[in-house]
Amino acid sequence: MDDELRIIISGGGTGGHIFPAVSIANAIKAQHPGAKILFVGALGRMEMQRVPAAGYEIKGLPICGFDRKNMLHNVKVLFKIWKSQRMARRIIREFRPMAAVGVGGYASGPTLNEAAKMGVPCLLQEQNSYAGVTNKLLARKAQRICVAYDGMDRFFPSDKILKTGNPVRQSLTQVKATREEALASFGLSAGRKTILIVGGSLGARTMNESVLGHLGEIKASGVQFIWQTGKYYSEHIAAELARRGKPANLYVTDFIADMGAAYRAADLVISRAGAGSISELCLVGKPAILVPSPNVAEDHQTKNAMALVAKDAAICVSDAQAPATVIATALETVADNERMALLAANIRRLAMPDAADTIAREVVRLARQGR
Repeated sequence: MDDELRIIISGGGTGGHIFPAVSIANAIKAQHPGAKILFVGALGRMEMQRVPAAGYEIKGLPICGFDRKNMLHNVKVLFKIWKSQRMARRIIREFRPMAAVGVGGYASGPTLNEAAKMGVPCLLQEQNSYAGVTNKLLARKAQRICVAYDGMDRFFPSDKILKTGNPVRQSLTQVKATREEALASFGLSAGRKTILIVGGSLGARTMNESVLGHLGEIKASGVQFIWQTGKYYSEHIAAELARRGKPANLYVTDFIADMGAAYRAADLVISRAGAGSISELCLVGKPAILVPSPNVAEDHQTKNAMALVAKDAAICVSDAQAPATVIATALETVADNERMALLAANIRRLAMPDAADTIAREVVRLARQGR
């Protein structure tokens, strides 16, 4: 019975972990409306706001990462880990989950560790082509590991792996606006090529420097640009554009609420290479230039990007080269219709639109099996 189905989902820290987690929860609820779902996150991290906004209850743990610069701080970290394990044990005992899902991030460590100790079947969802530390540590205790890339048996036991793809925001597949309507929502013309530049909700300094350093080329290009600067950089960029002059063909915003419309409007996307962003680009079938962030564990964004480059499904420009070259590369690419069509066809082949539903069915199977 649906009302007997109780699932814990744990992890977060970034949108790349939170969006898949919420998508999995939504898919479970769509398949089993009476299911009870509880999230467990890290206090002070973005999941504590994003998950309730999506309509789910969340409990917070005082967990945080190790400080590699000041080892003395790690005495406090060890205490927080111990406290988080005790709190996770109590949450599990009170909620009595039938299965636990870990999506990566600090909170999933103690939560799934304790769930496994208490005999709760565990499923991991690994978004990246290079497995995260938490999931690698938890793999031995998990019954199933859902992945988005080939070759993940480098990190996980092959008999536990299920290639599902990454769940993405369902709203991206439900855009009703035409391309013309989407462009009009940004004040842009339907008769010109359009390049979308996104660096995440907080922005990316490299992306922003790439635009600010080439305003003349942008103005003279005949191409339209939608530029998400990120909230952190918006004031500085507004001041710079006021000083230098904003090209009329450049739409600037700190945050894009309707990414579905932005993708619909764009011919080409310049983006970071987070697993979630790549999965979205595959789903919407957009030619992309990926600029991997260098500020991530194990340089996993470069590995994500190169997995697409190997299939001629995207172009990769390094973070160091981007300020000098990415705008020129984008303008050259968007003008090459044959190249654009090939990139679009190849990236679309990598889409796995049923990822959330597939993972949800696997979670429910584990829950039923563990009864």
